[in-house]
Amino acid sequence: MSFDALMEEVMATADRFGHRQHVHLTWLAVRRYGTAAAVALVSDGIRSTARYAGAPQKYHATVSRAWVELVGHHVATGPDQPFDAFVRTNPALLDKRLLTRFYRSSTLATPAAKAGWVEPDLAPLPGGAPFTGGAPG
Repeated sequence: MSFDALMEEVMATADRFGHRQHVHLTWLAVRRYGTAAAVALVSDGIRSTARYAGAPQKYHATVSRAWVELVGHHVATGPDQPFDAFVRTNPALLDKRLLTRFYRSSTLATPAAKAGWVEPDLAPLPGGAPFTGGAPG
C-alpha cells in the first residue's frame, strides 16, 4: 500500500486533513508495516505532498519521525483496537503540542531538525534510546 492509498482511506471518513487525520494515517502505516517502515513511508509521503503543494519548507524531518515513533510506541505497547478506541486510550496523541514534552521549540526550529533526525533534548521518546540530558550546544 502506498502513502496515497493510506491518505484515501483516512479521508474517506473525514472532511479535512487535520492533526487527528495525521495520527490516523500514521496509525494505519505503523500497524500495517511496522514503525521503521512507517517512518520512511509517512516521511516521504509528507515531504512529497508538501513539495507538490508548493510548500516544501513545511516538511520537518524530526517532527515527522517523532510522531511516527510516538504512535508506534503506543501501538506496540497497547491492545489491538480500532483507531477511535486507540485515540481514546492515548488522548495525548491528539495534542499537537505533545512534542514540547520531548523537545525545546528552539531545537525543533533548527535547520538540522528540519532536514534530518535530531534526538529529543528534554526527555526521551517512549521506547526510544536512553536520554543523555542537557541541551544541544
